[in-house]
Amino acid sequence: MSISAKPMLLEVANISVGYGGAPAILGVSLEVAAGEIVSVIGPNGAGKSTLINAIAGLLRAEAGVLRFDGADITRIPPHRVCHHGIALVPENRRLFAGMTVEENLEIGCYRPAARRHREHGLERVYALFPMLRERRHQPAGTLSGGQQQMVAVGRALMAEPKLLLLDEPSLGLAPAVVGELFRVLRAIHEDGMSMLLVEQSVAQALDLADRAYVLEEGRIVATGLPDQLLAQSRIREVYLGL
Repeated sequence: MSISAKPMLLEVANISVGYGGAPAILGVSLEVAAGEIVSVIGPNGAGKSTLINAIAGLLRAEAGVLRFDGADITRIPPHRVCHHGIALVPENRRLFAGMTVEENLEIGCYRPAARRHREHGLERVYALFPMLRERRHQPAGTLSGGQQQMVAVGRALMAEPKLLLLDEPSLGLAPAVVGELFRVLRAIHEDGMSMLLVEQSVAQALDLADRAYVLEEGRIVATGLPDQLLAQSRIREVYLGL
C-alpha cells in the first residue's frame, strides 16, 4: 500500500505556539500517515522541539488544530494525549537517575491497557536493547548517554503507542551510538510503528524517513521525499555541507 493510500494518523493544521508573546512556530502544518516515518529537520532555534512538544500536549497551541486518529487533541492535557496513543521520547531523555533501568521502563506503562502487557513490553524492549536486560537493576543515572537514550526509547514503547515522537534522539551521542540507535528505530518501524522524528543529524533523519519537512524560523519552508529534498542545492549546502 502506498503512503498516500494509508489512513492519516496525525494531522497538524496551521498551529502556532509562542513563549511569553514571542512566536516560536507560526502556522505549521504537517501530516503523518499510519506506518510512516516523518522527519522534521532544521537549524537550532527553528522551533522543532516546540512543535513536537505541542503535539505531545506539553505546550498549548495558540492557534490551529491537532488531530490524532480522527480525534481533536488540541486542548487536552499531556496524559490524555498519551491515552490516545502518542508517546514522547524527550530531548535529553529526562530519566529518573536514582531509579533502576526497569523502574524507569515501567513508568511508561502506567496506562491500564499497557500495564496489562507489562511483561510482554519489557521483553520487547530487552530484545531491542539486550544491554538493558543486563543492567535492568542498575540506577539509570549510572548509564552512558547512549544507554540512557535506549531507556528513554524503551520507556516510550512500554506505553504501546500508535505514534512515537522523538525529539533530537542523537543529541550528545557518539557517531557509532547514533548509528546503532537509528538501526533500532528502523527495526521498530518495520514492526509497524509510526514515528515523527525531530533531528539535527540531517543525513540520519533523511535516511530513515519516508518523508521530511524543513522548518526554519518557525515556518515550514520545504517538504517532500528525502531524495527530493537532497536534490535541492540549498538543502545540500546548508544542512549537509555539500
